[in-house]
Amino acid sequence: MIWFKSILIWICFIPIAILNGGLREYLAMKWDAAFWLLPLSSITLSLFIFLLAWLLLPRLGRLEARTYFKIGMLWVVLTCLFEFSFGLLTGSSWEQLWAAYNPLTGNWWILVLLTTGWTPLFVNKLSSRWRGF
Repeated sequence: MIWFKSILIWICFIPIAILNGGLREYLAMKWDAAFWLLPLSSITLSLFIFLLAWLLLPRLGRLEARTYFKIGMLWVVLTCLFEFSFGLLTGSSWEQLWAAYNPLTGNWWILVLLTTGWTPLFVNKLSSRWRGF
């Protein structure tokens, strides 16, 4: 049941990511500032993922640190599968999809993946500190 619930939490990231991307595209058309919007969008999405996980992960109960690590890795795999599947379905090339993983292009997508993977462990550490008071 823990894995099902952790997948449900991950599914909550999807509308946030879509809204974040939509806002980025809207602002890019309005301001013609795509270069700095990509990193900013990655940072804001990472913050939203962390906040959502911070609100929802404690509902899974107390788990071992390695379980939180596995949840994070599951989320990264699901995110990559979603991104590549959605990208290919919408006509993006493999080259375009892989370009998102190169921070030198201004795209900090790798930050989102790192945040997604490590957030469960960080939330566990923060939650255990709060429970200590």
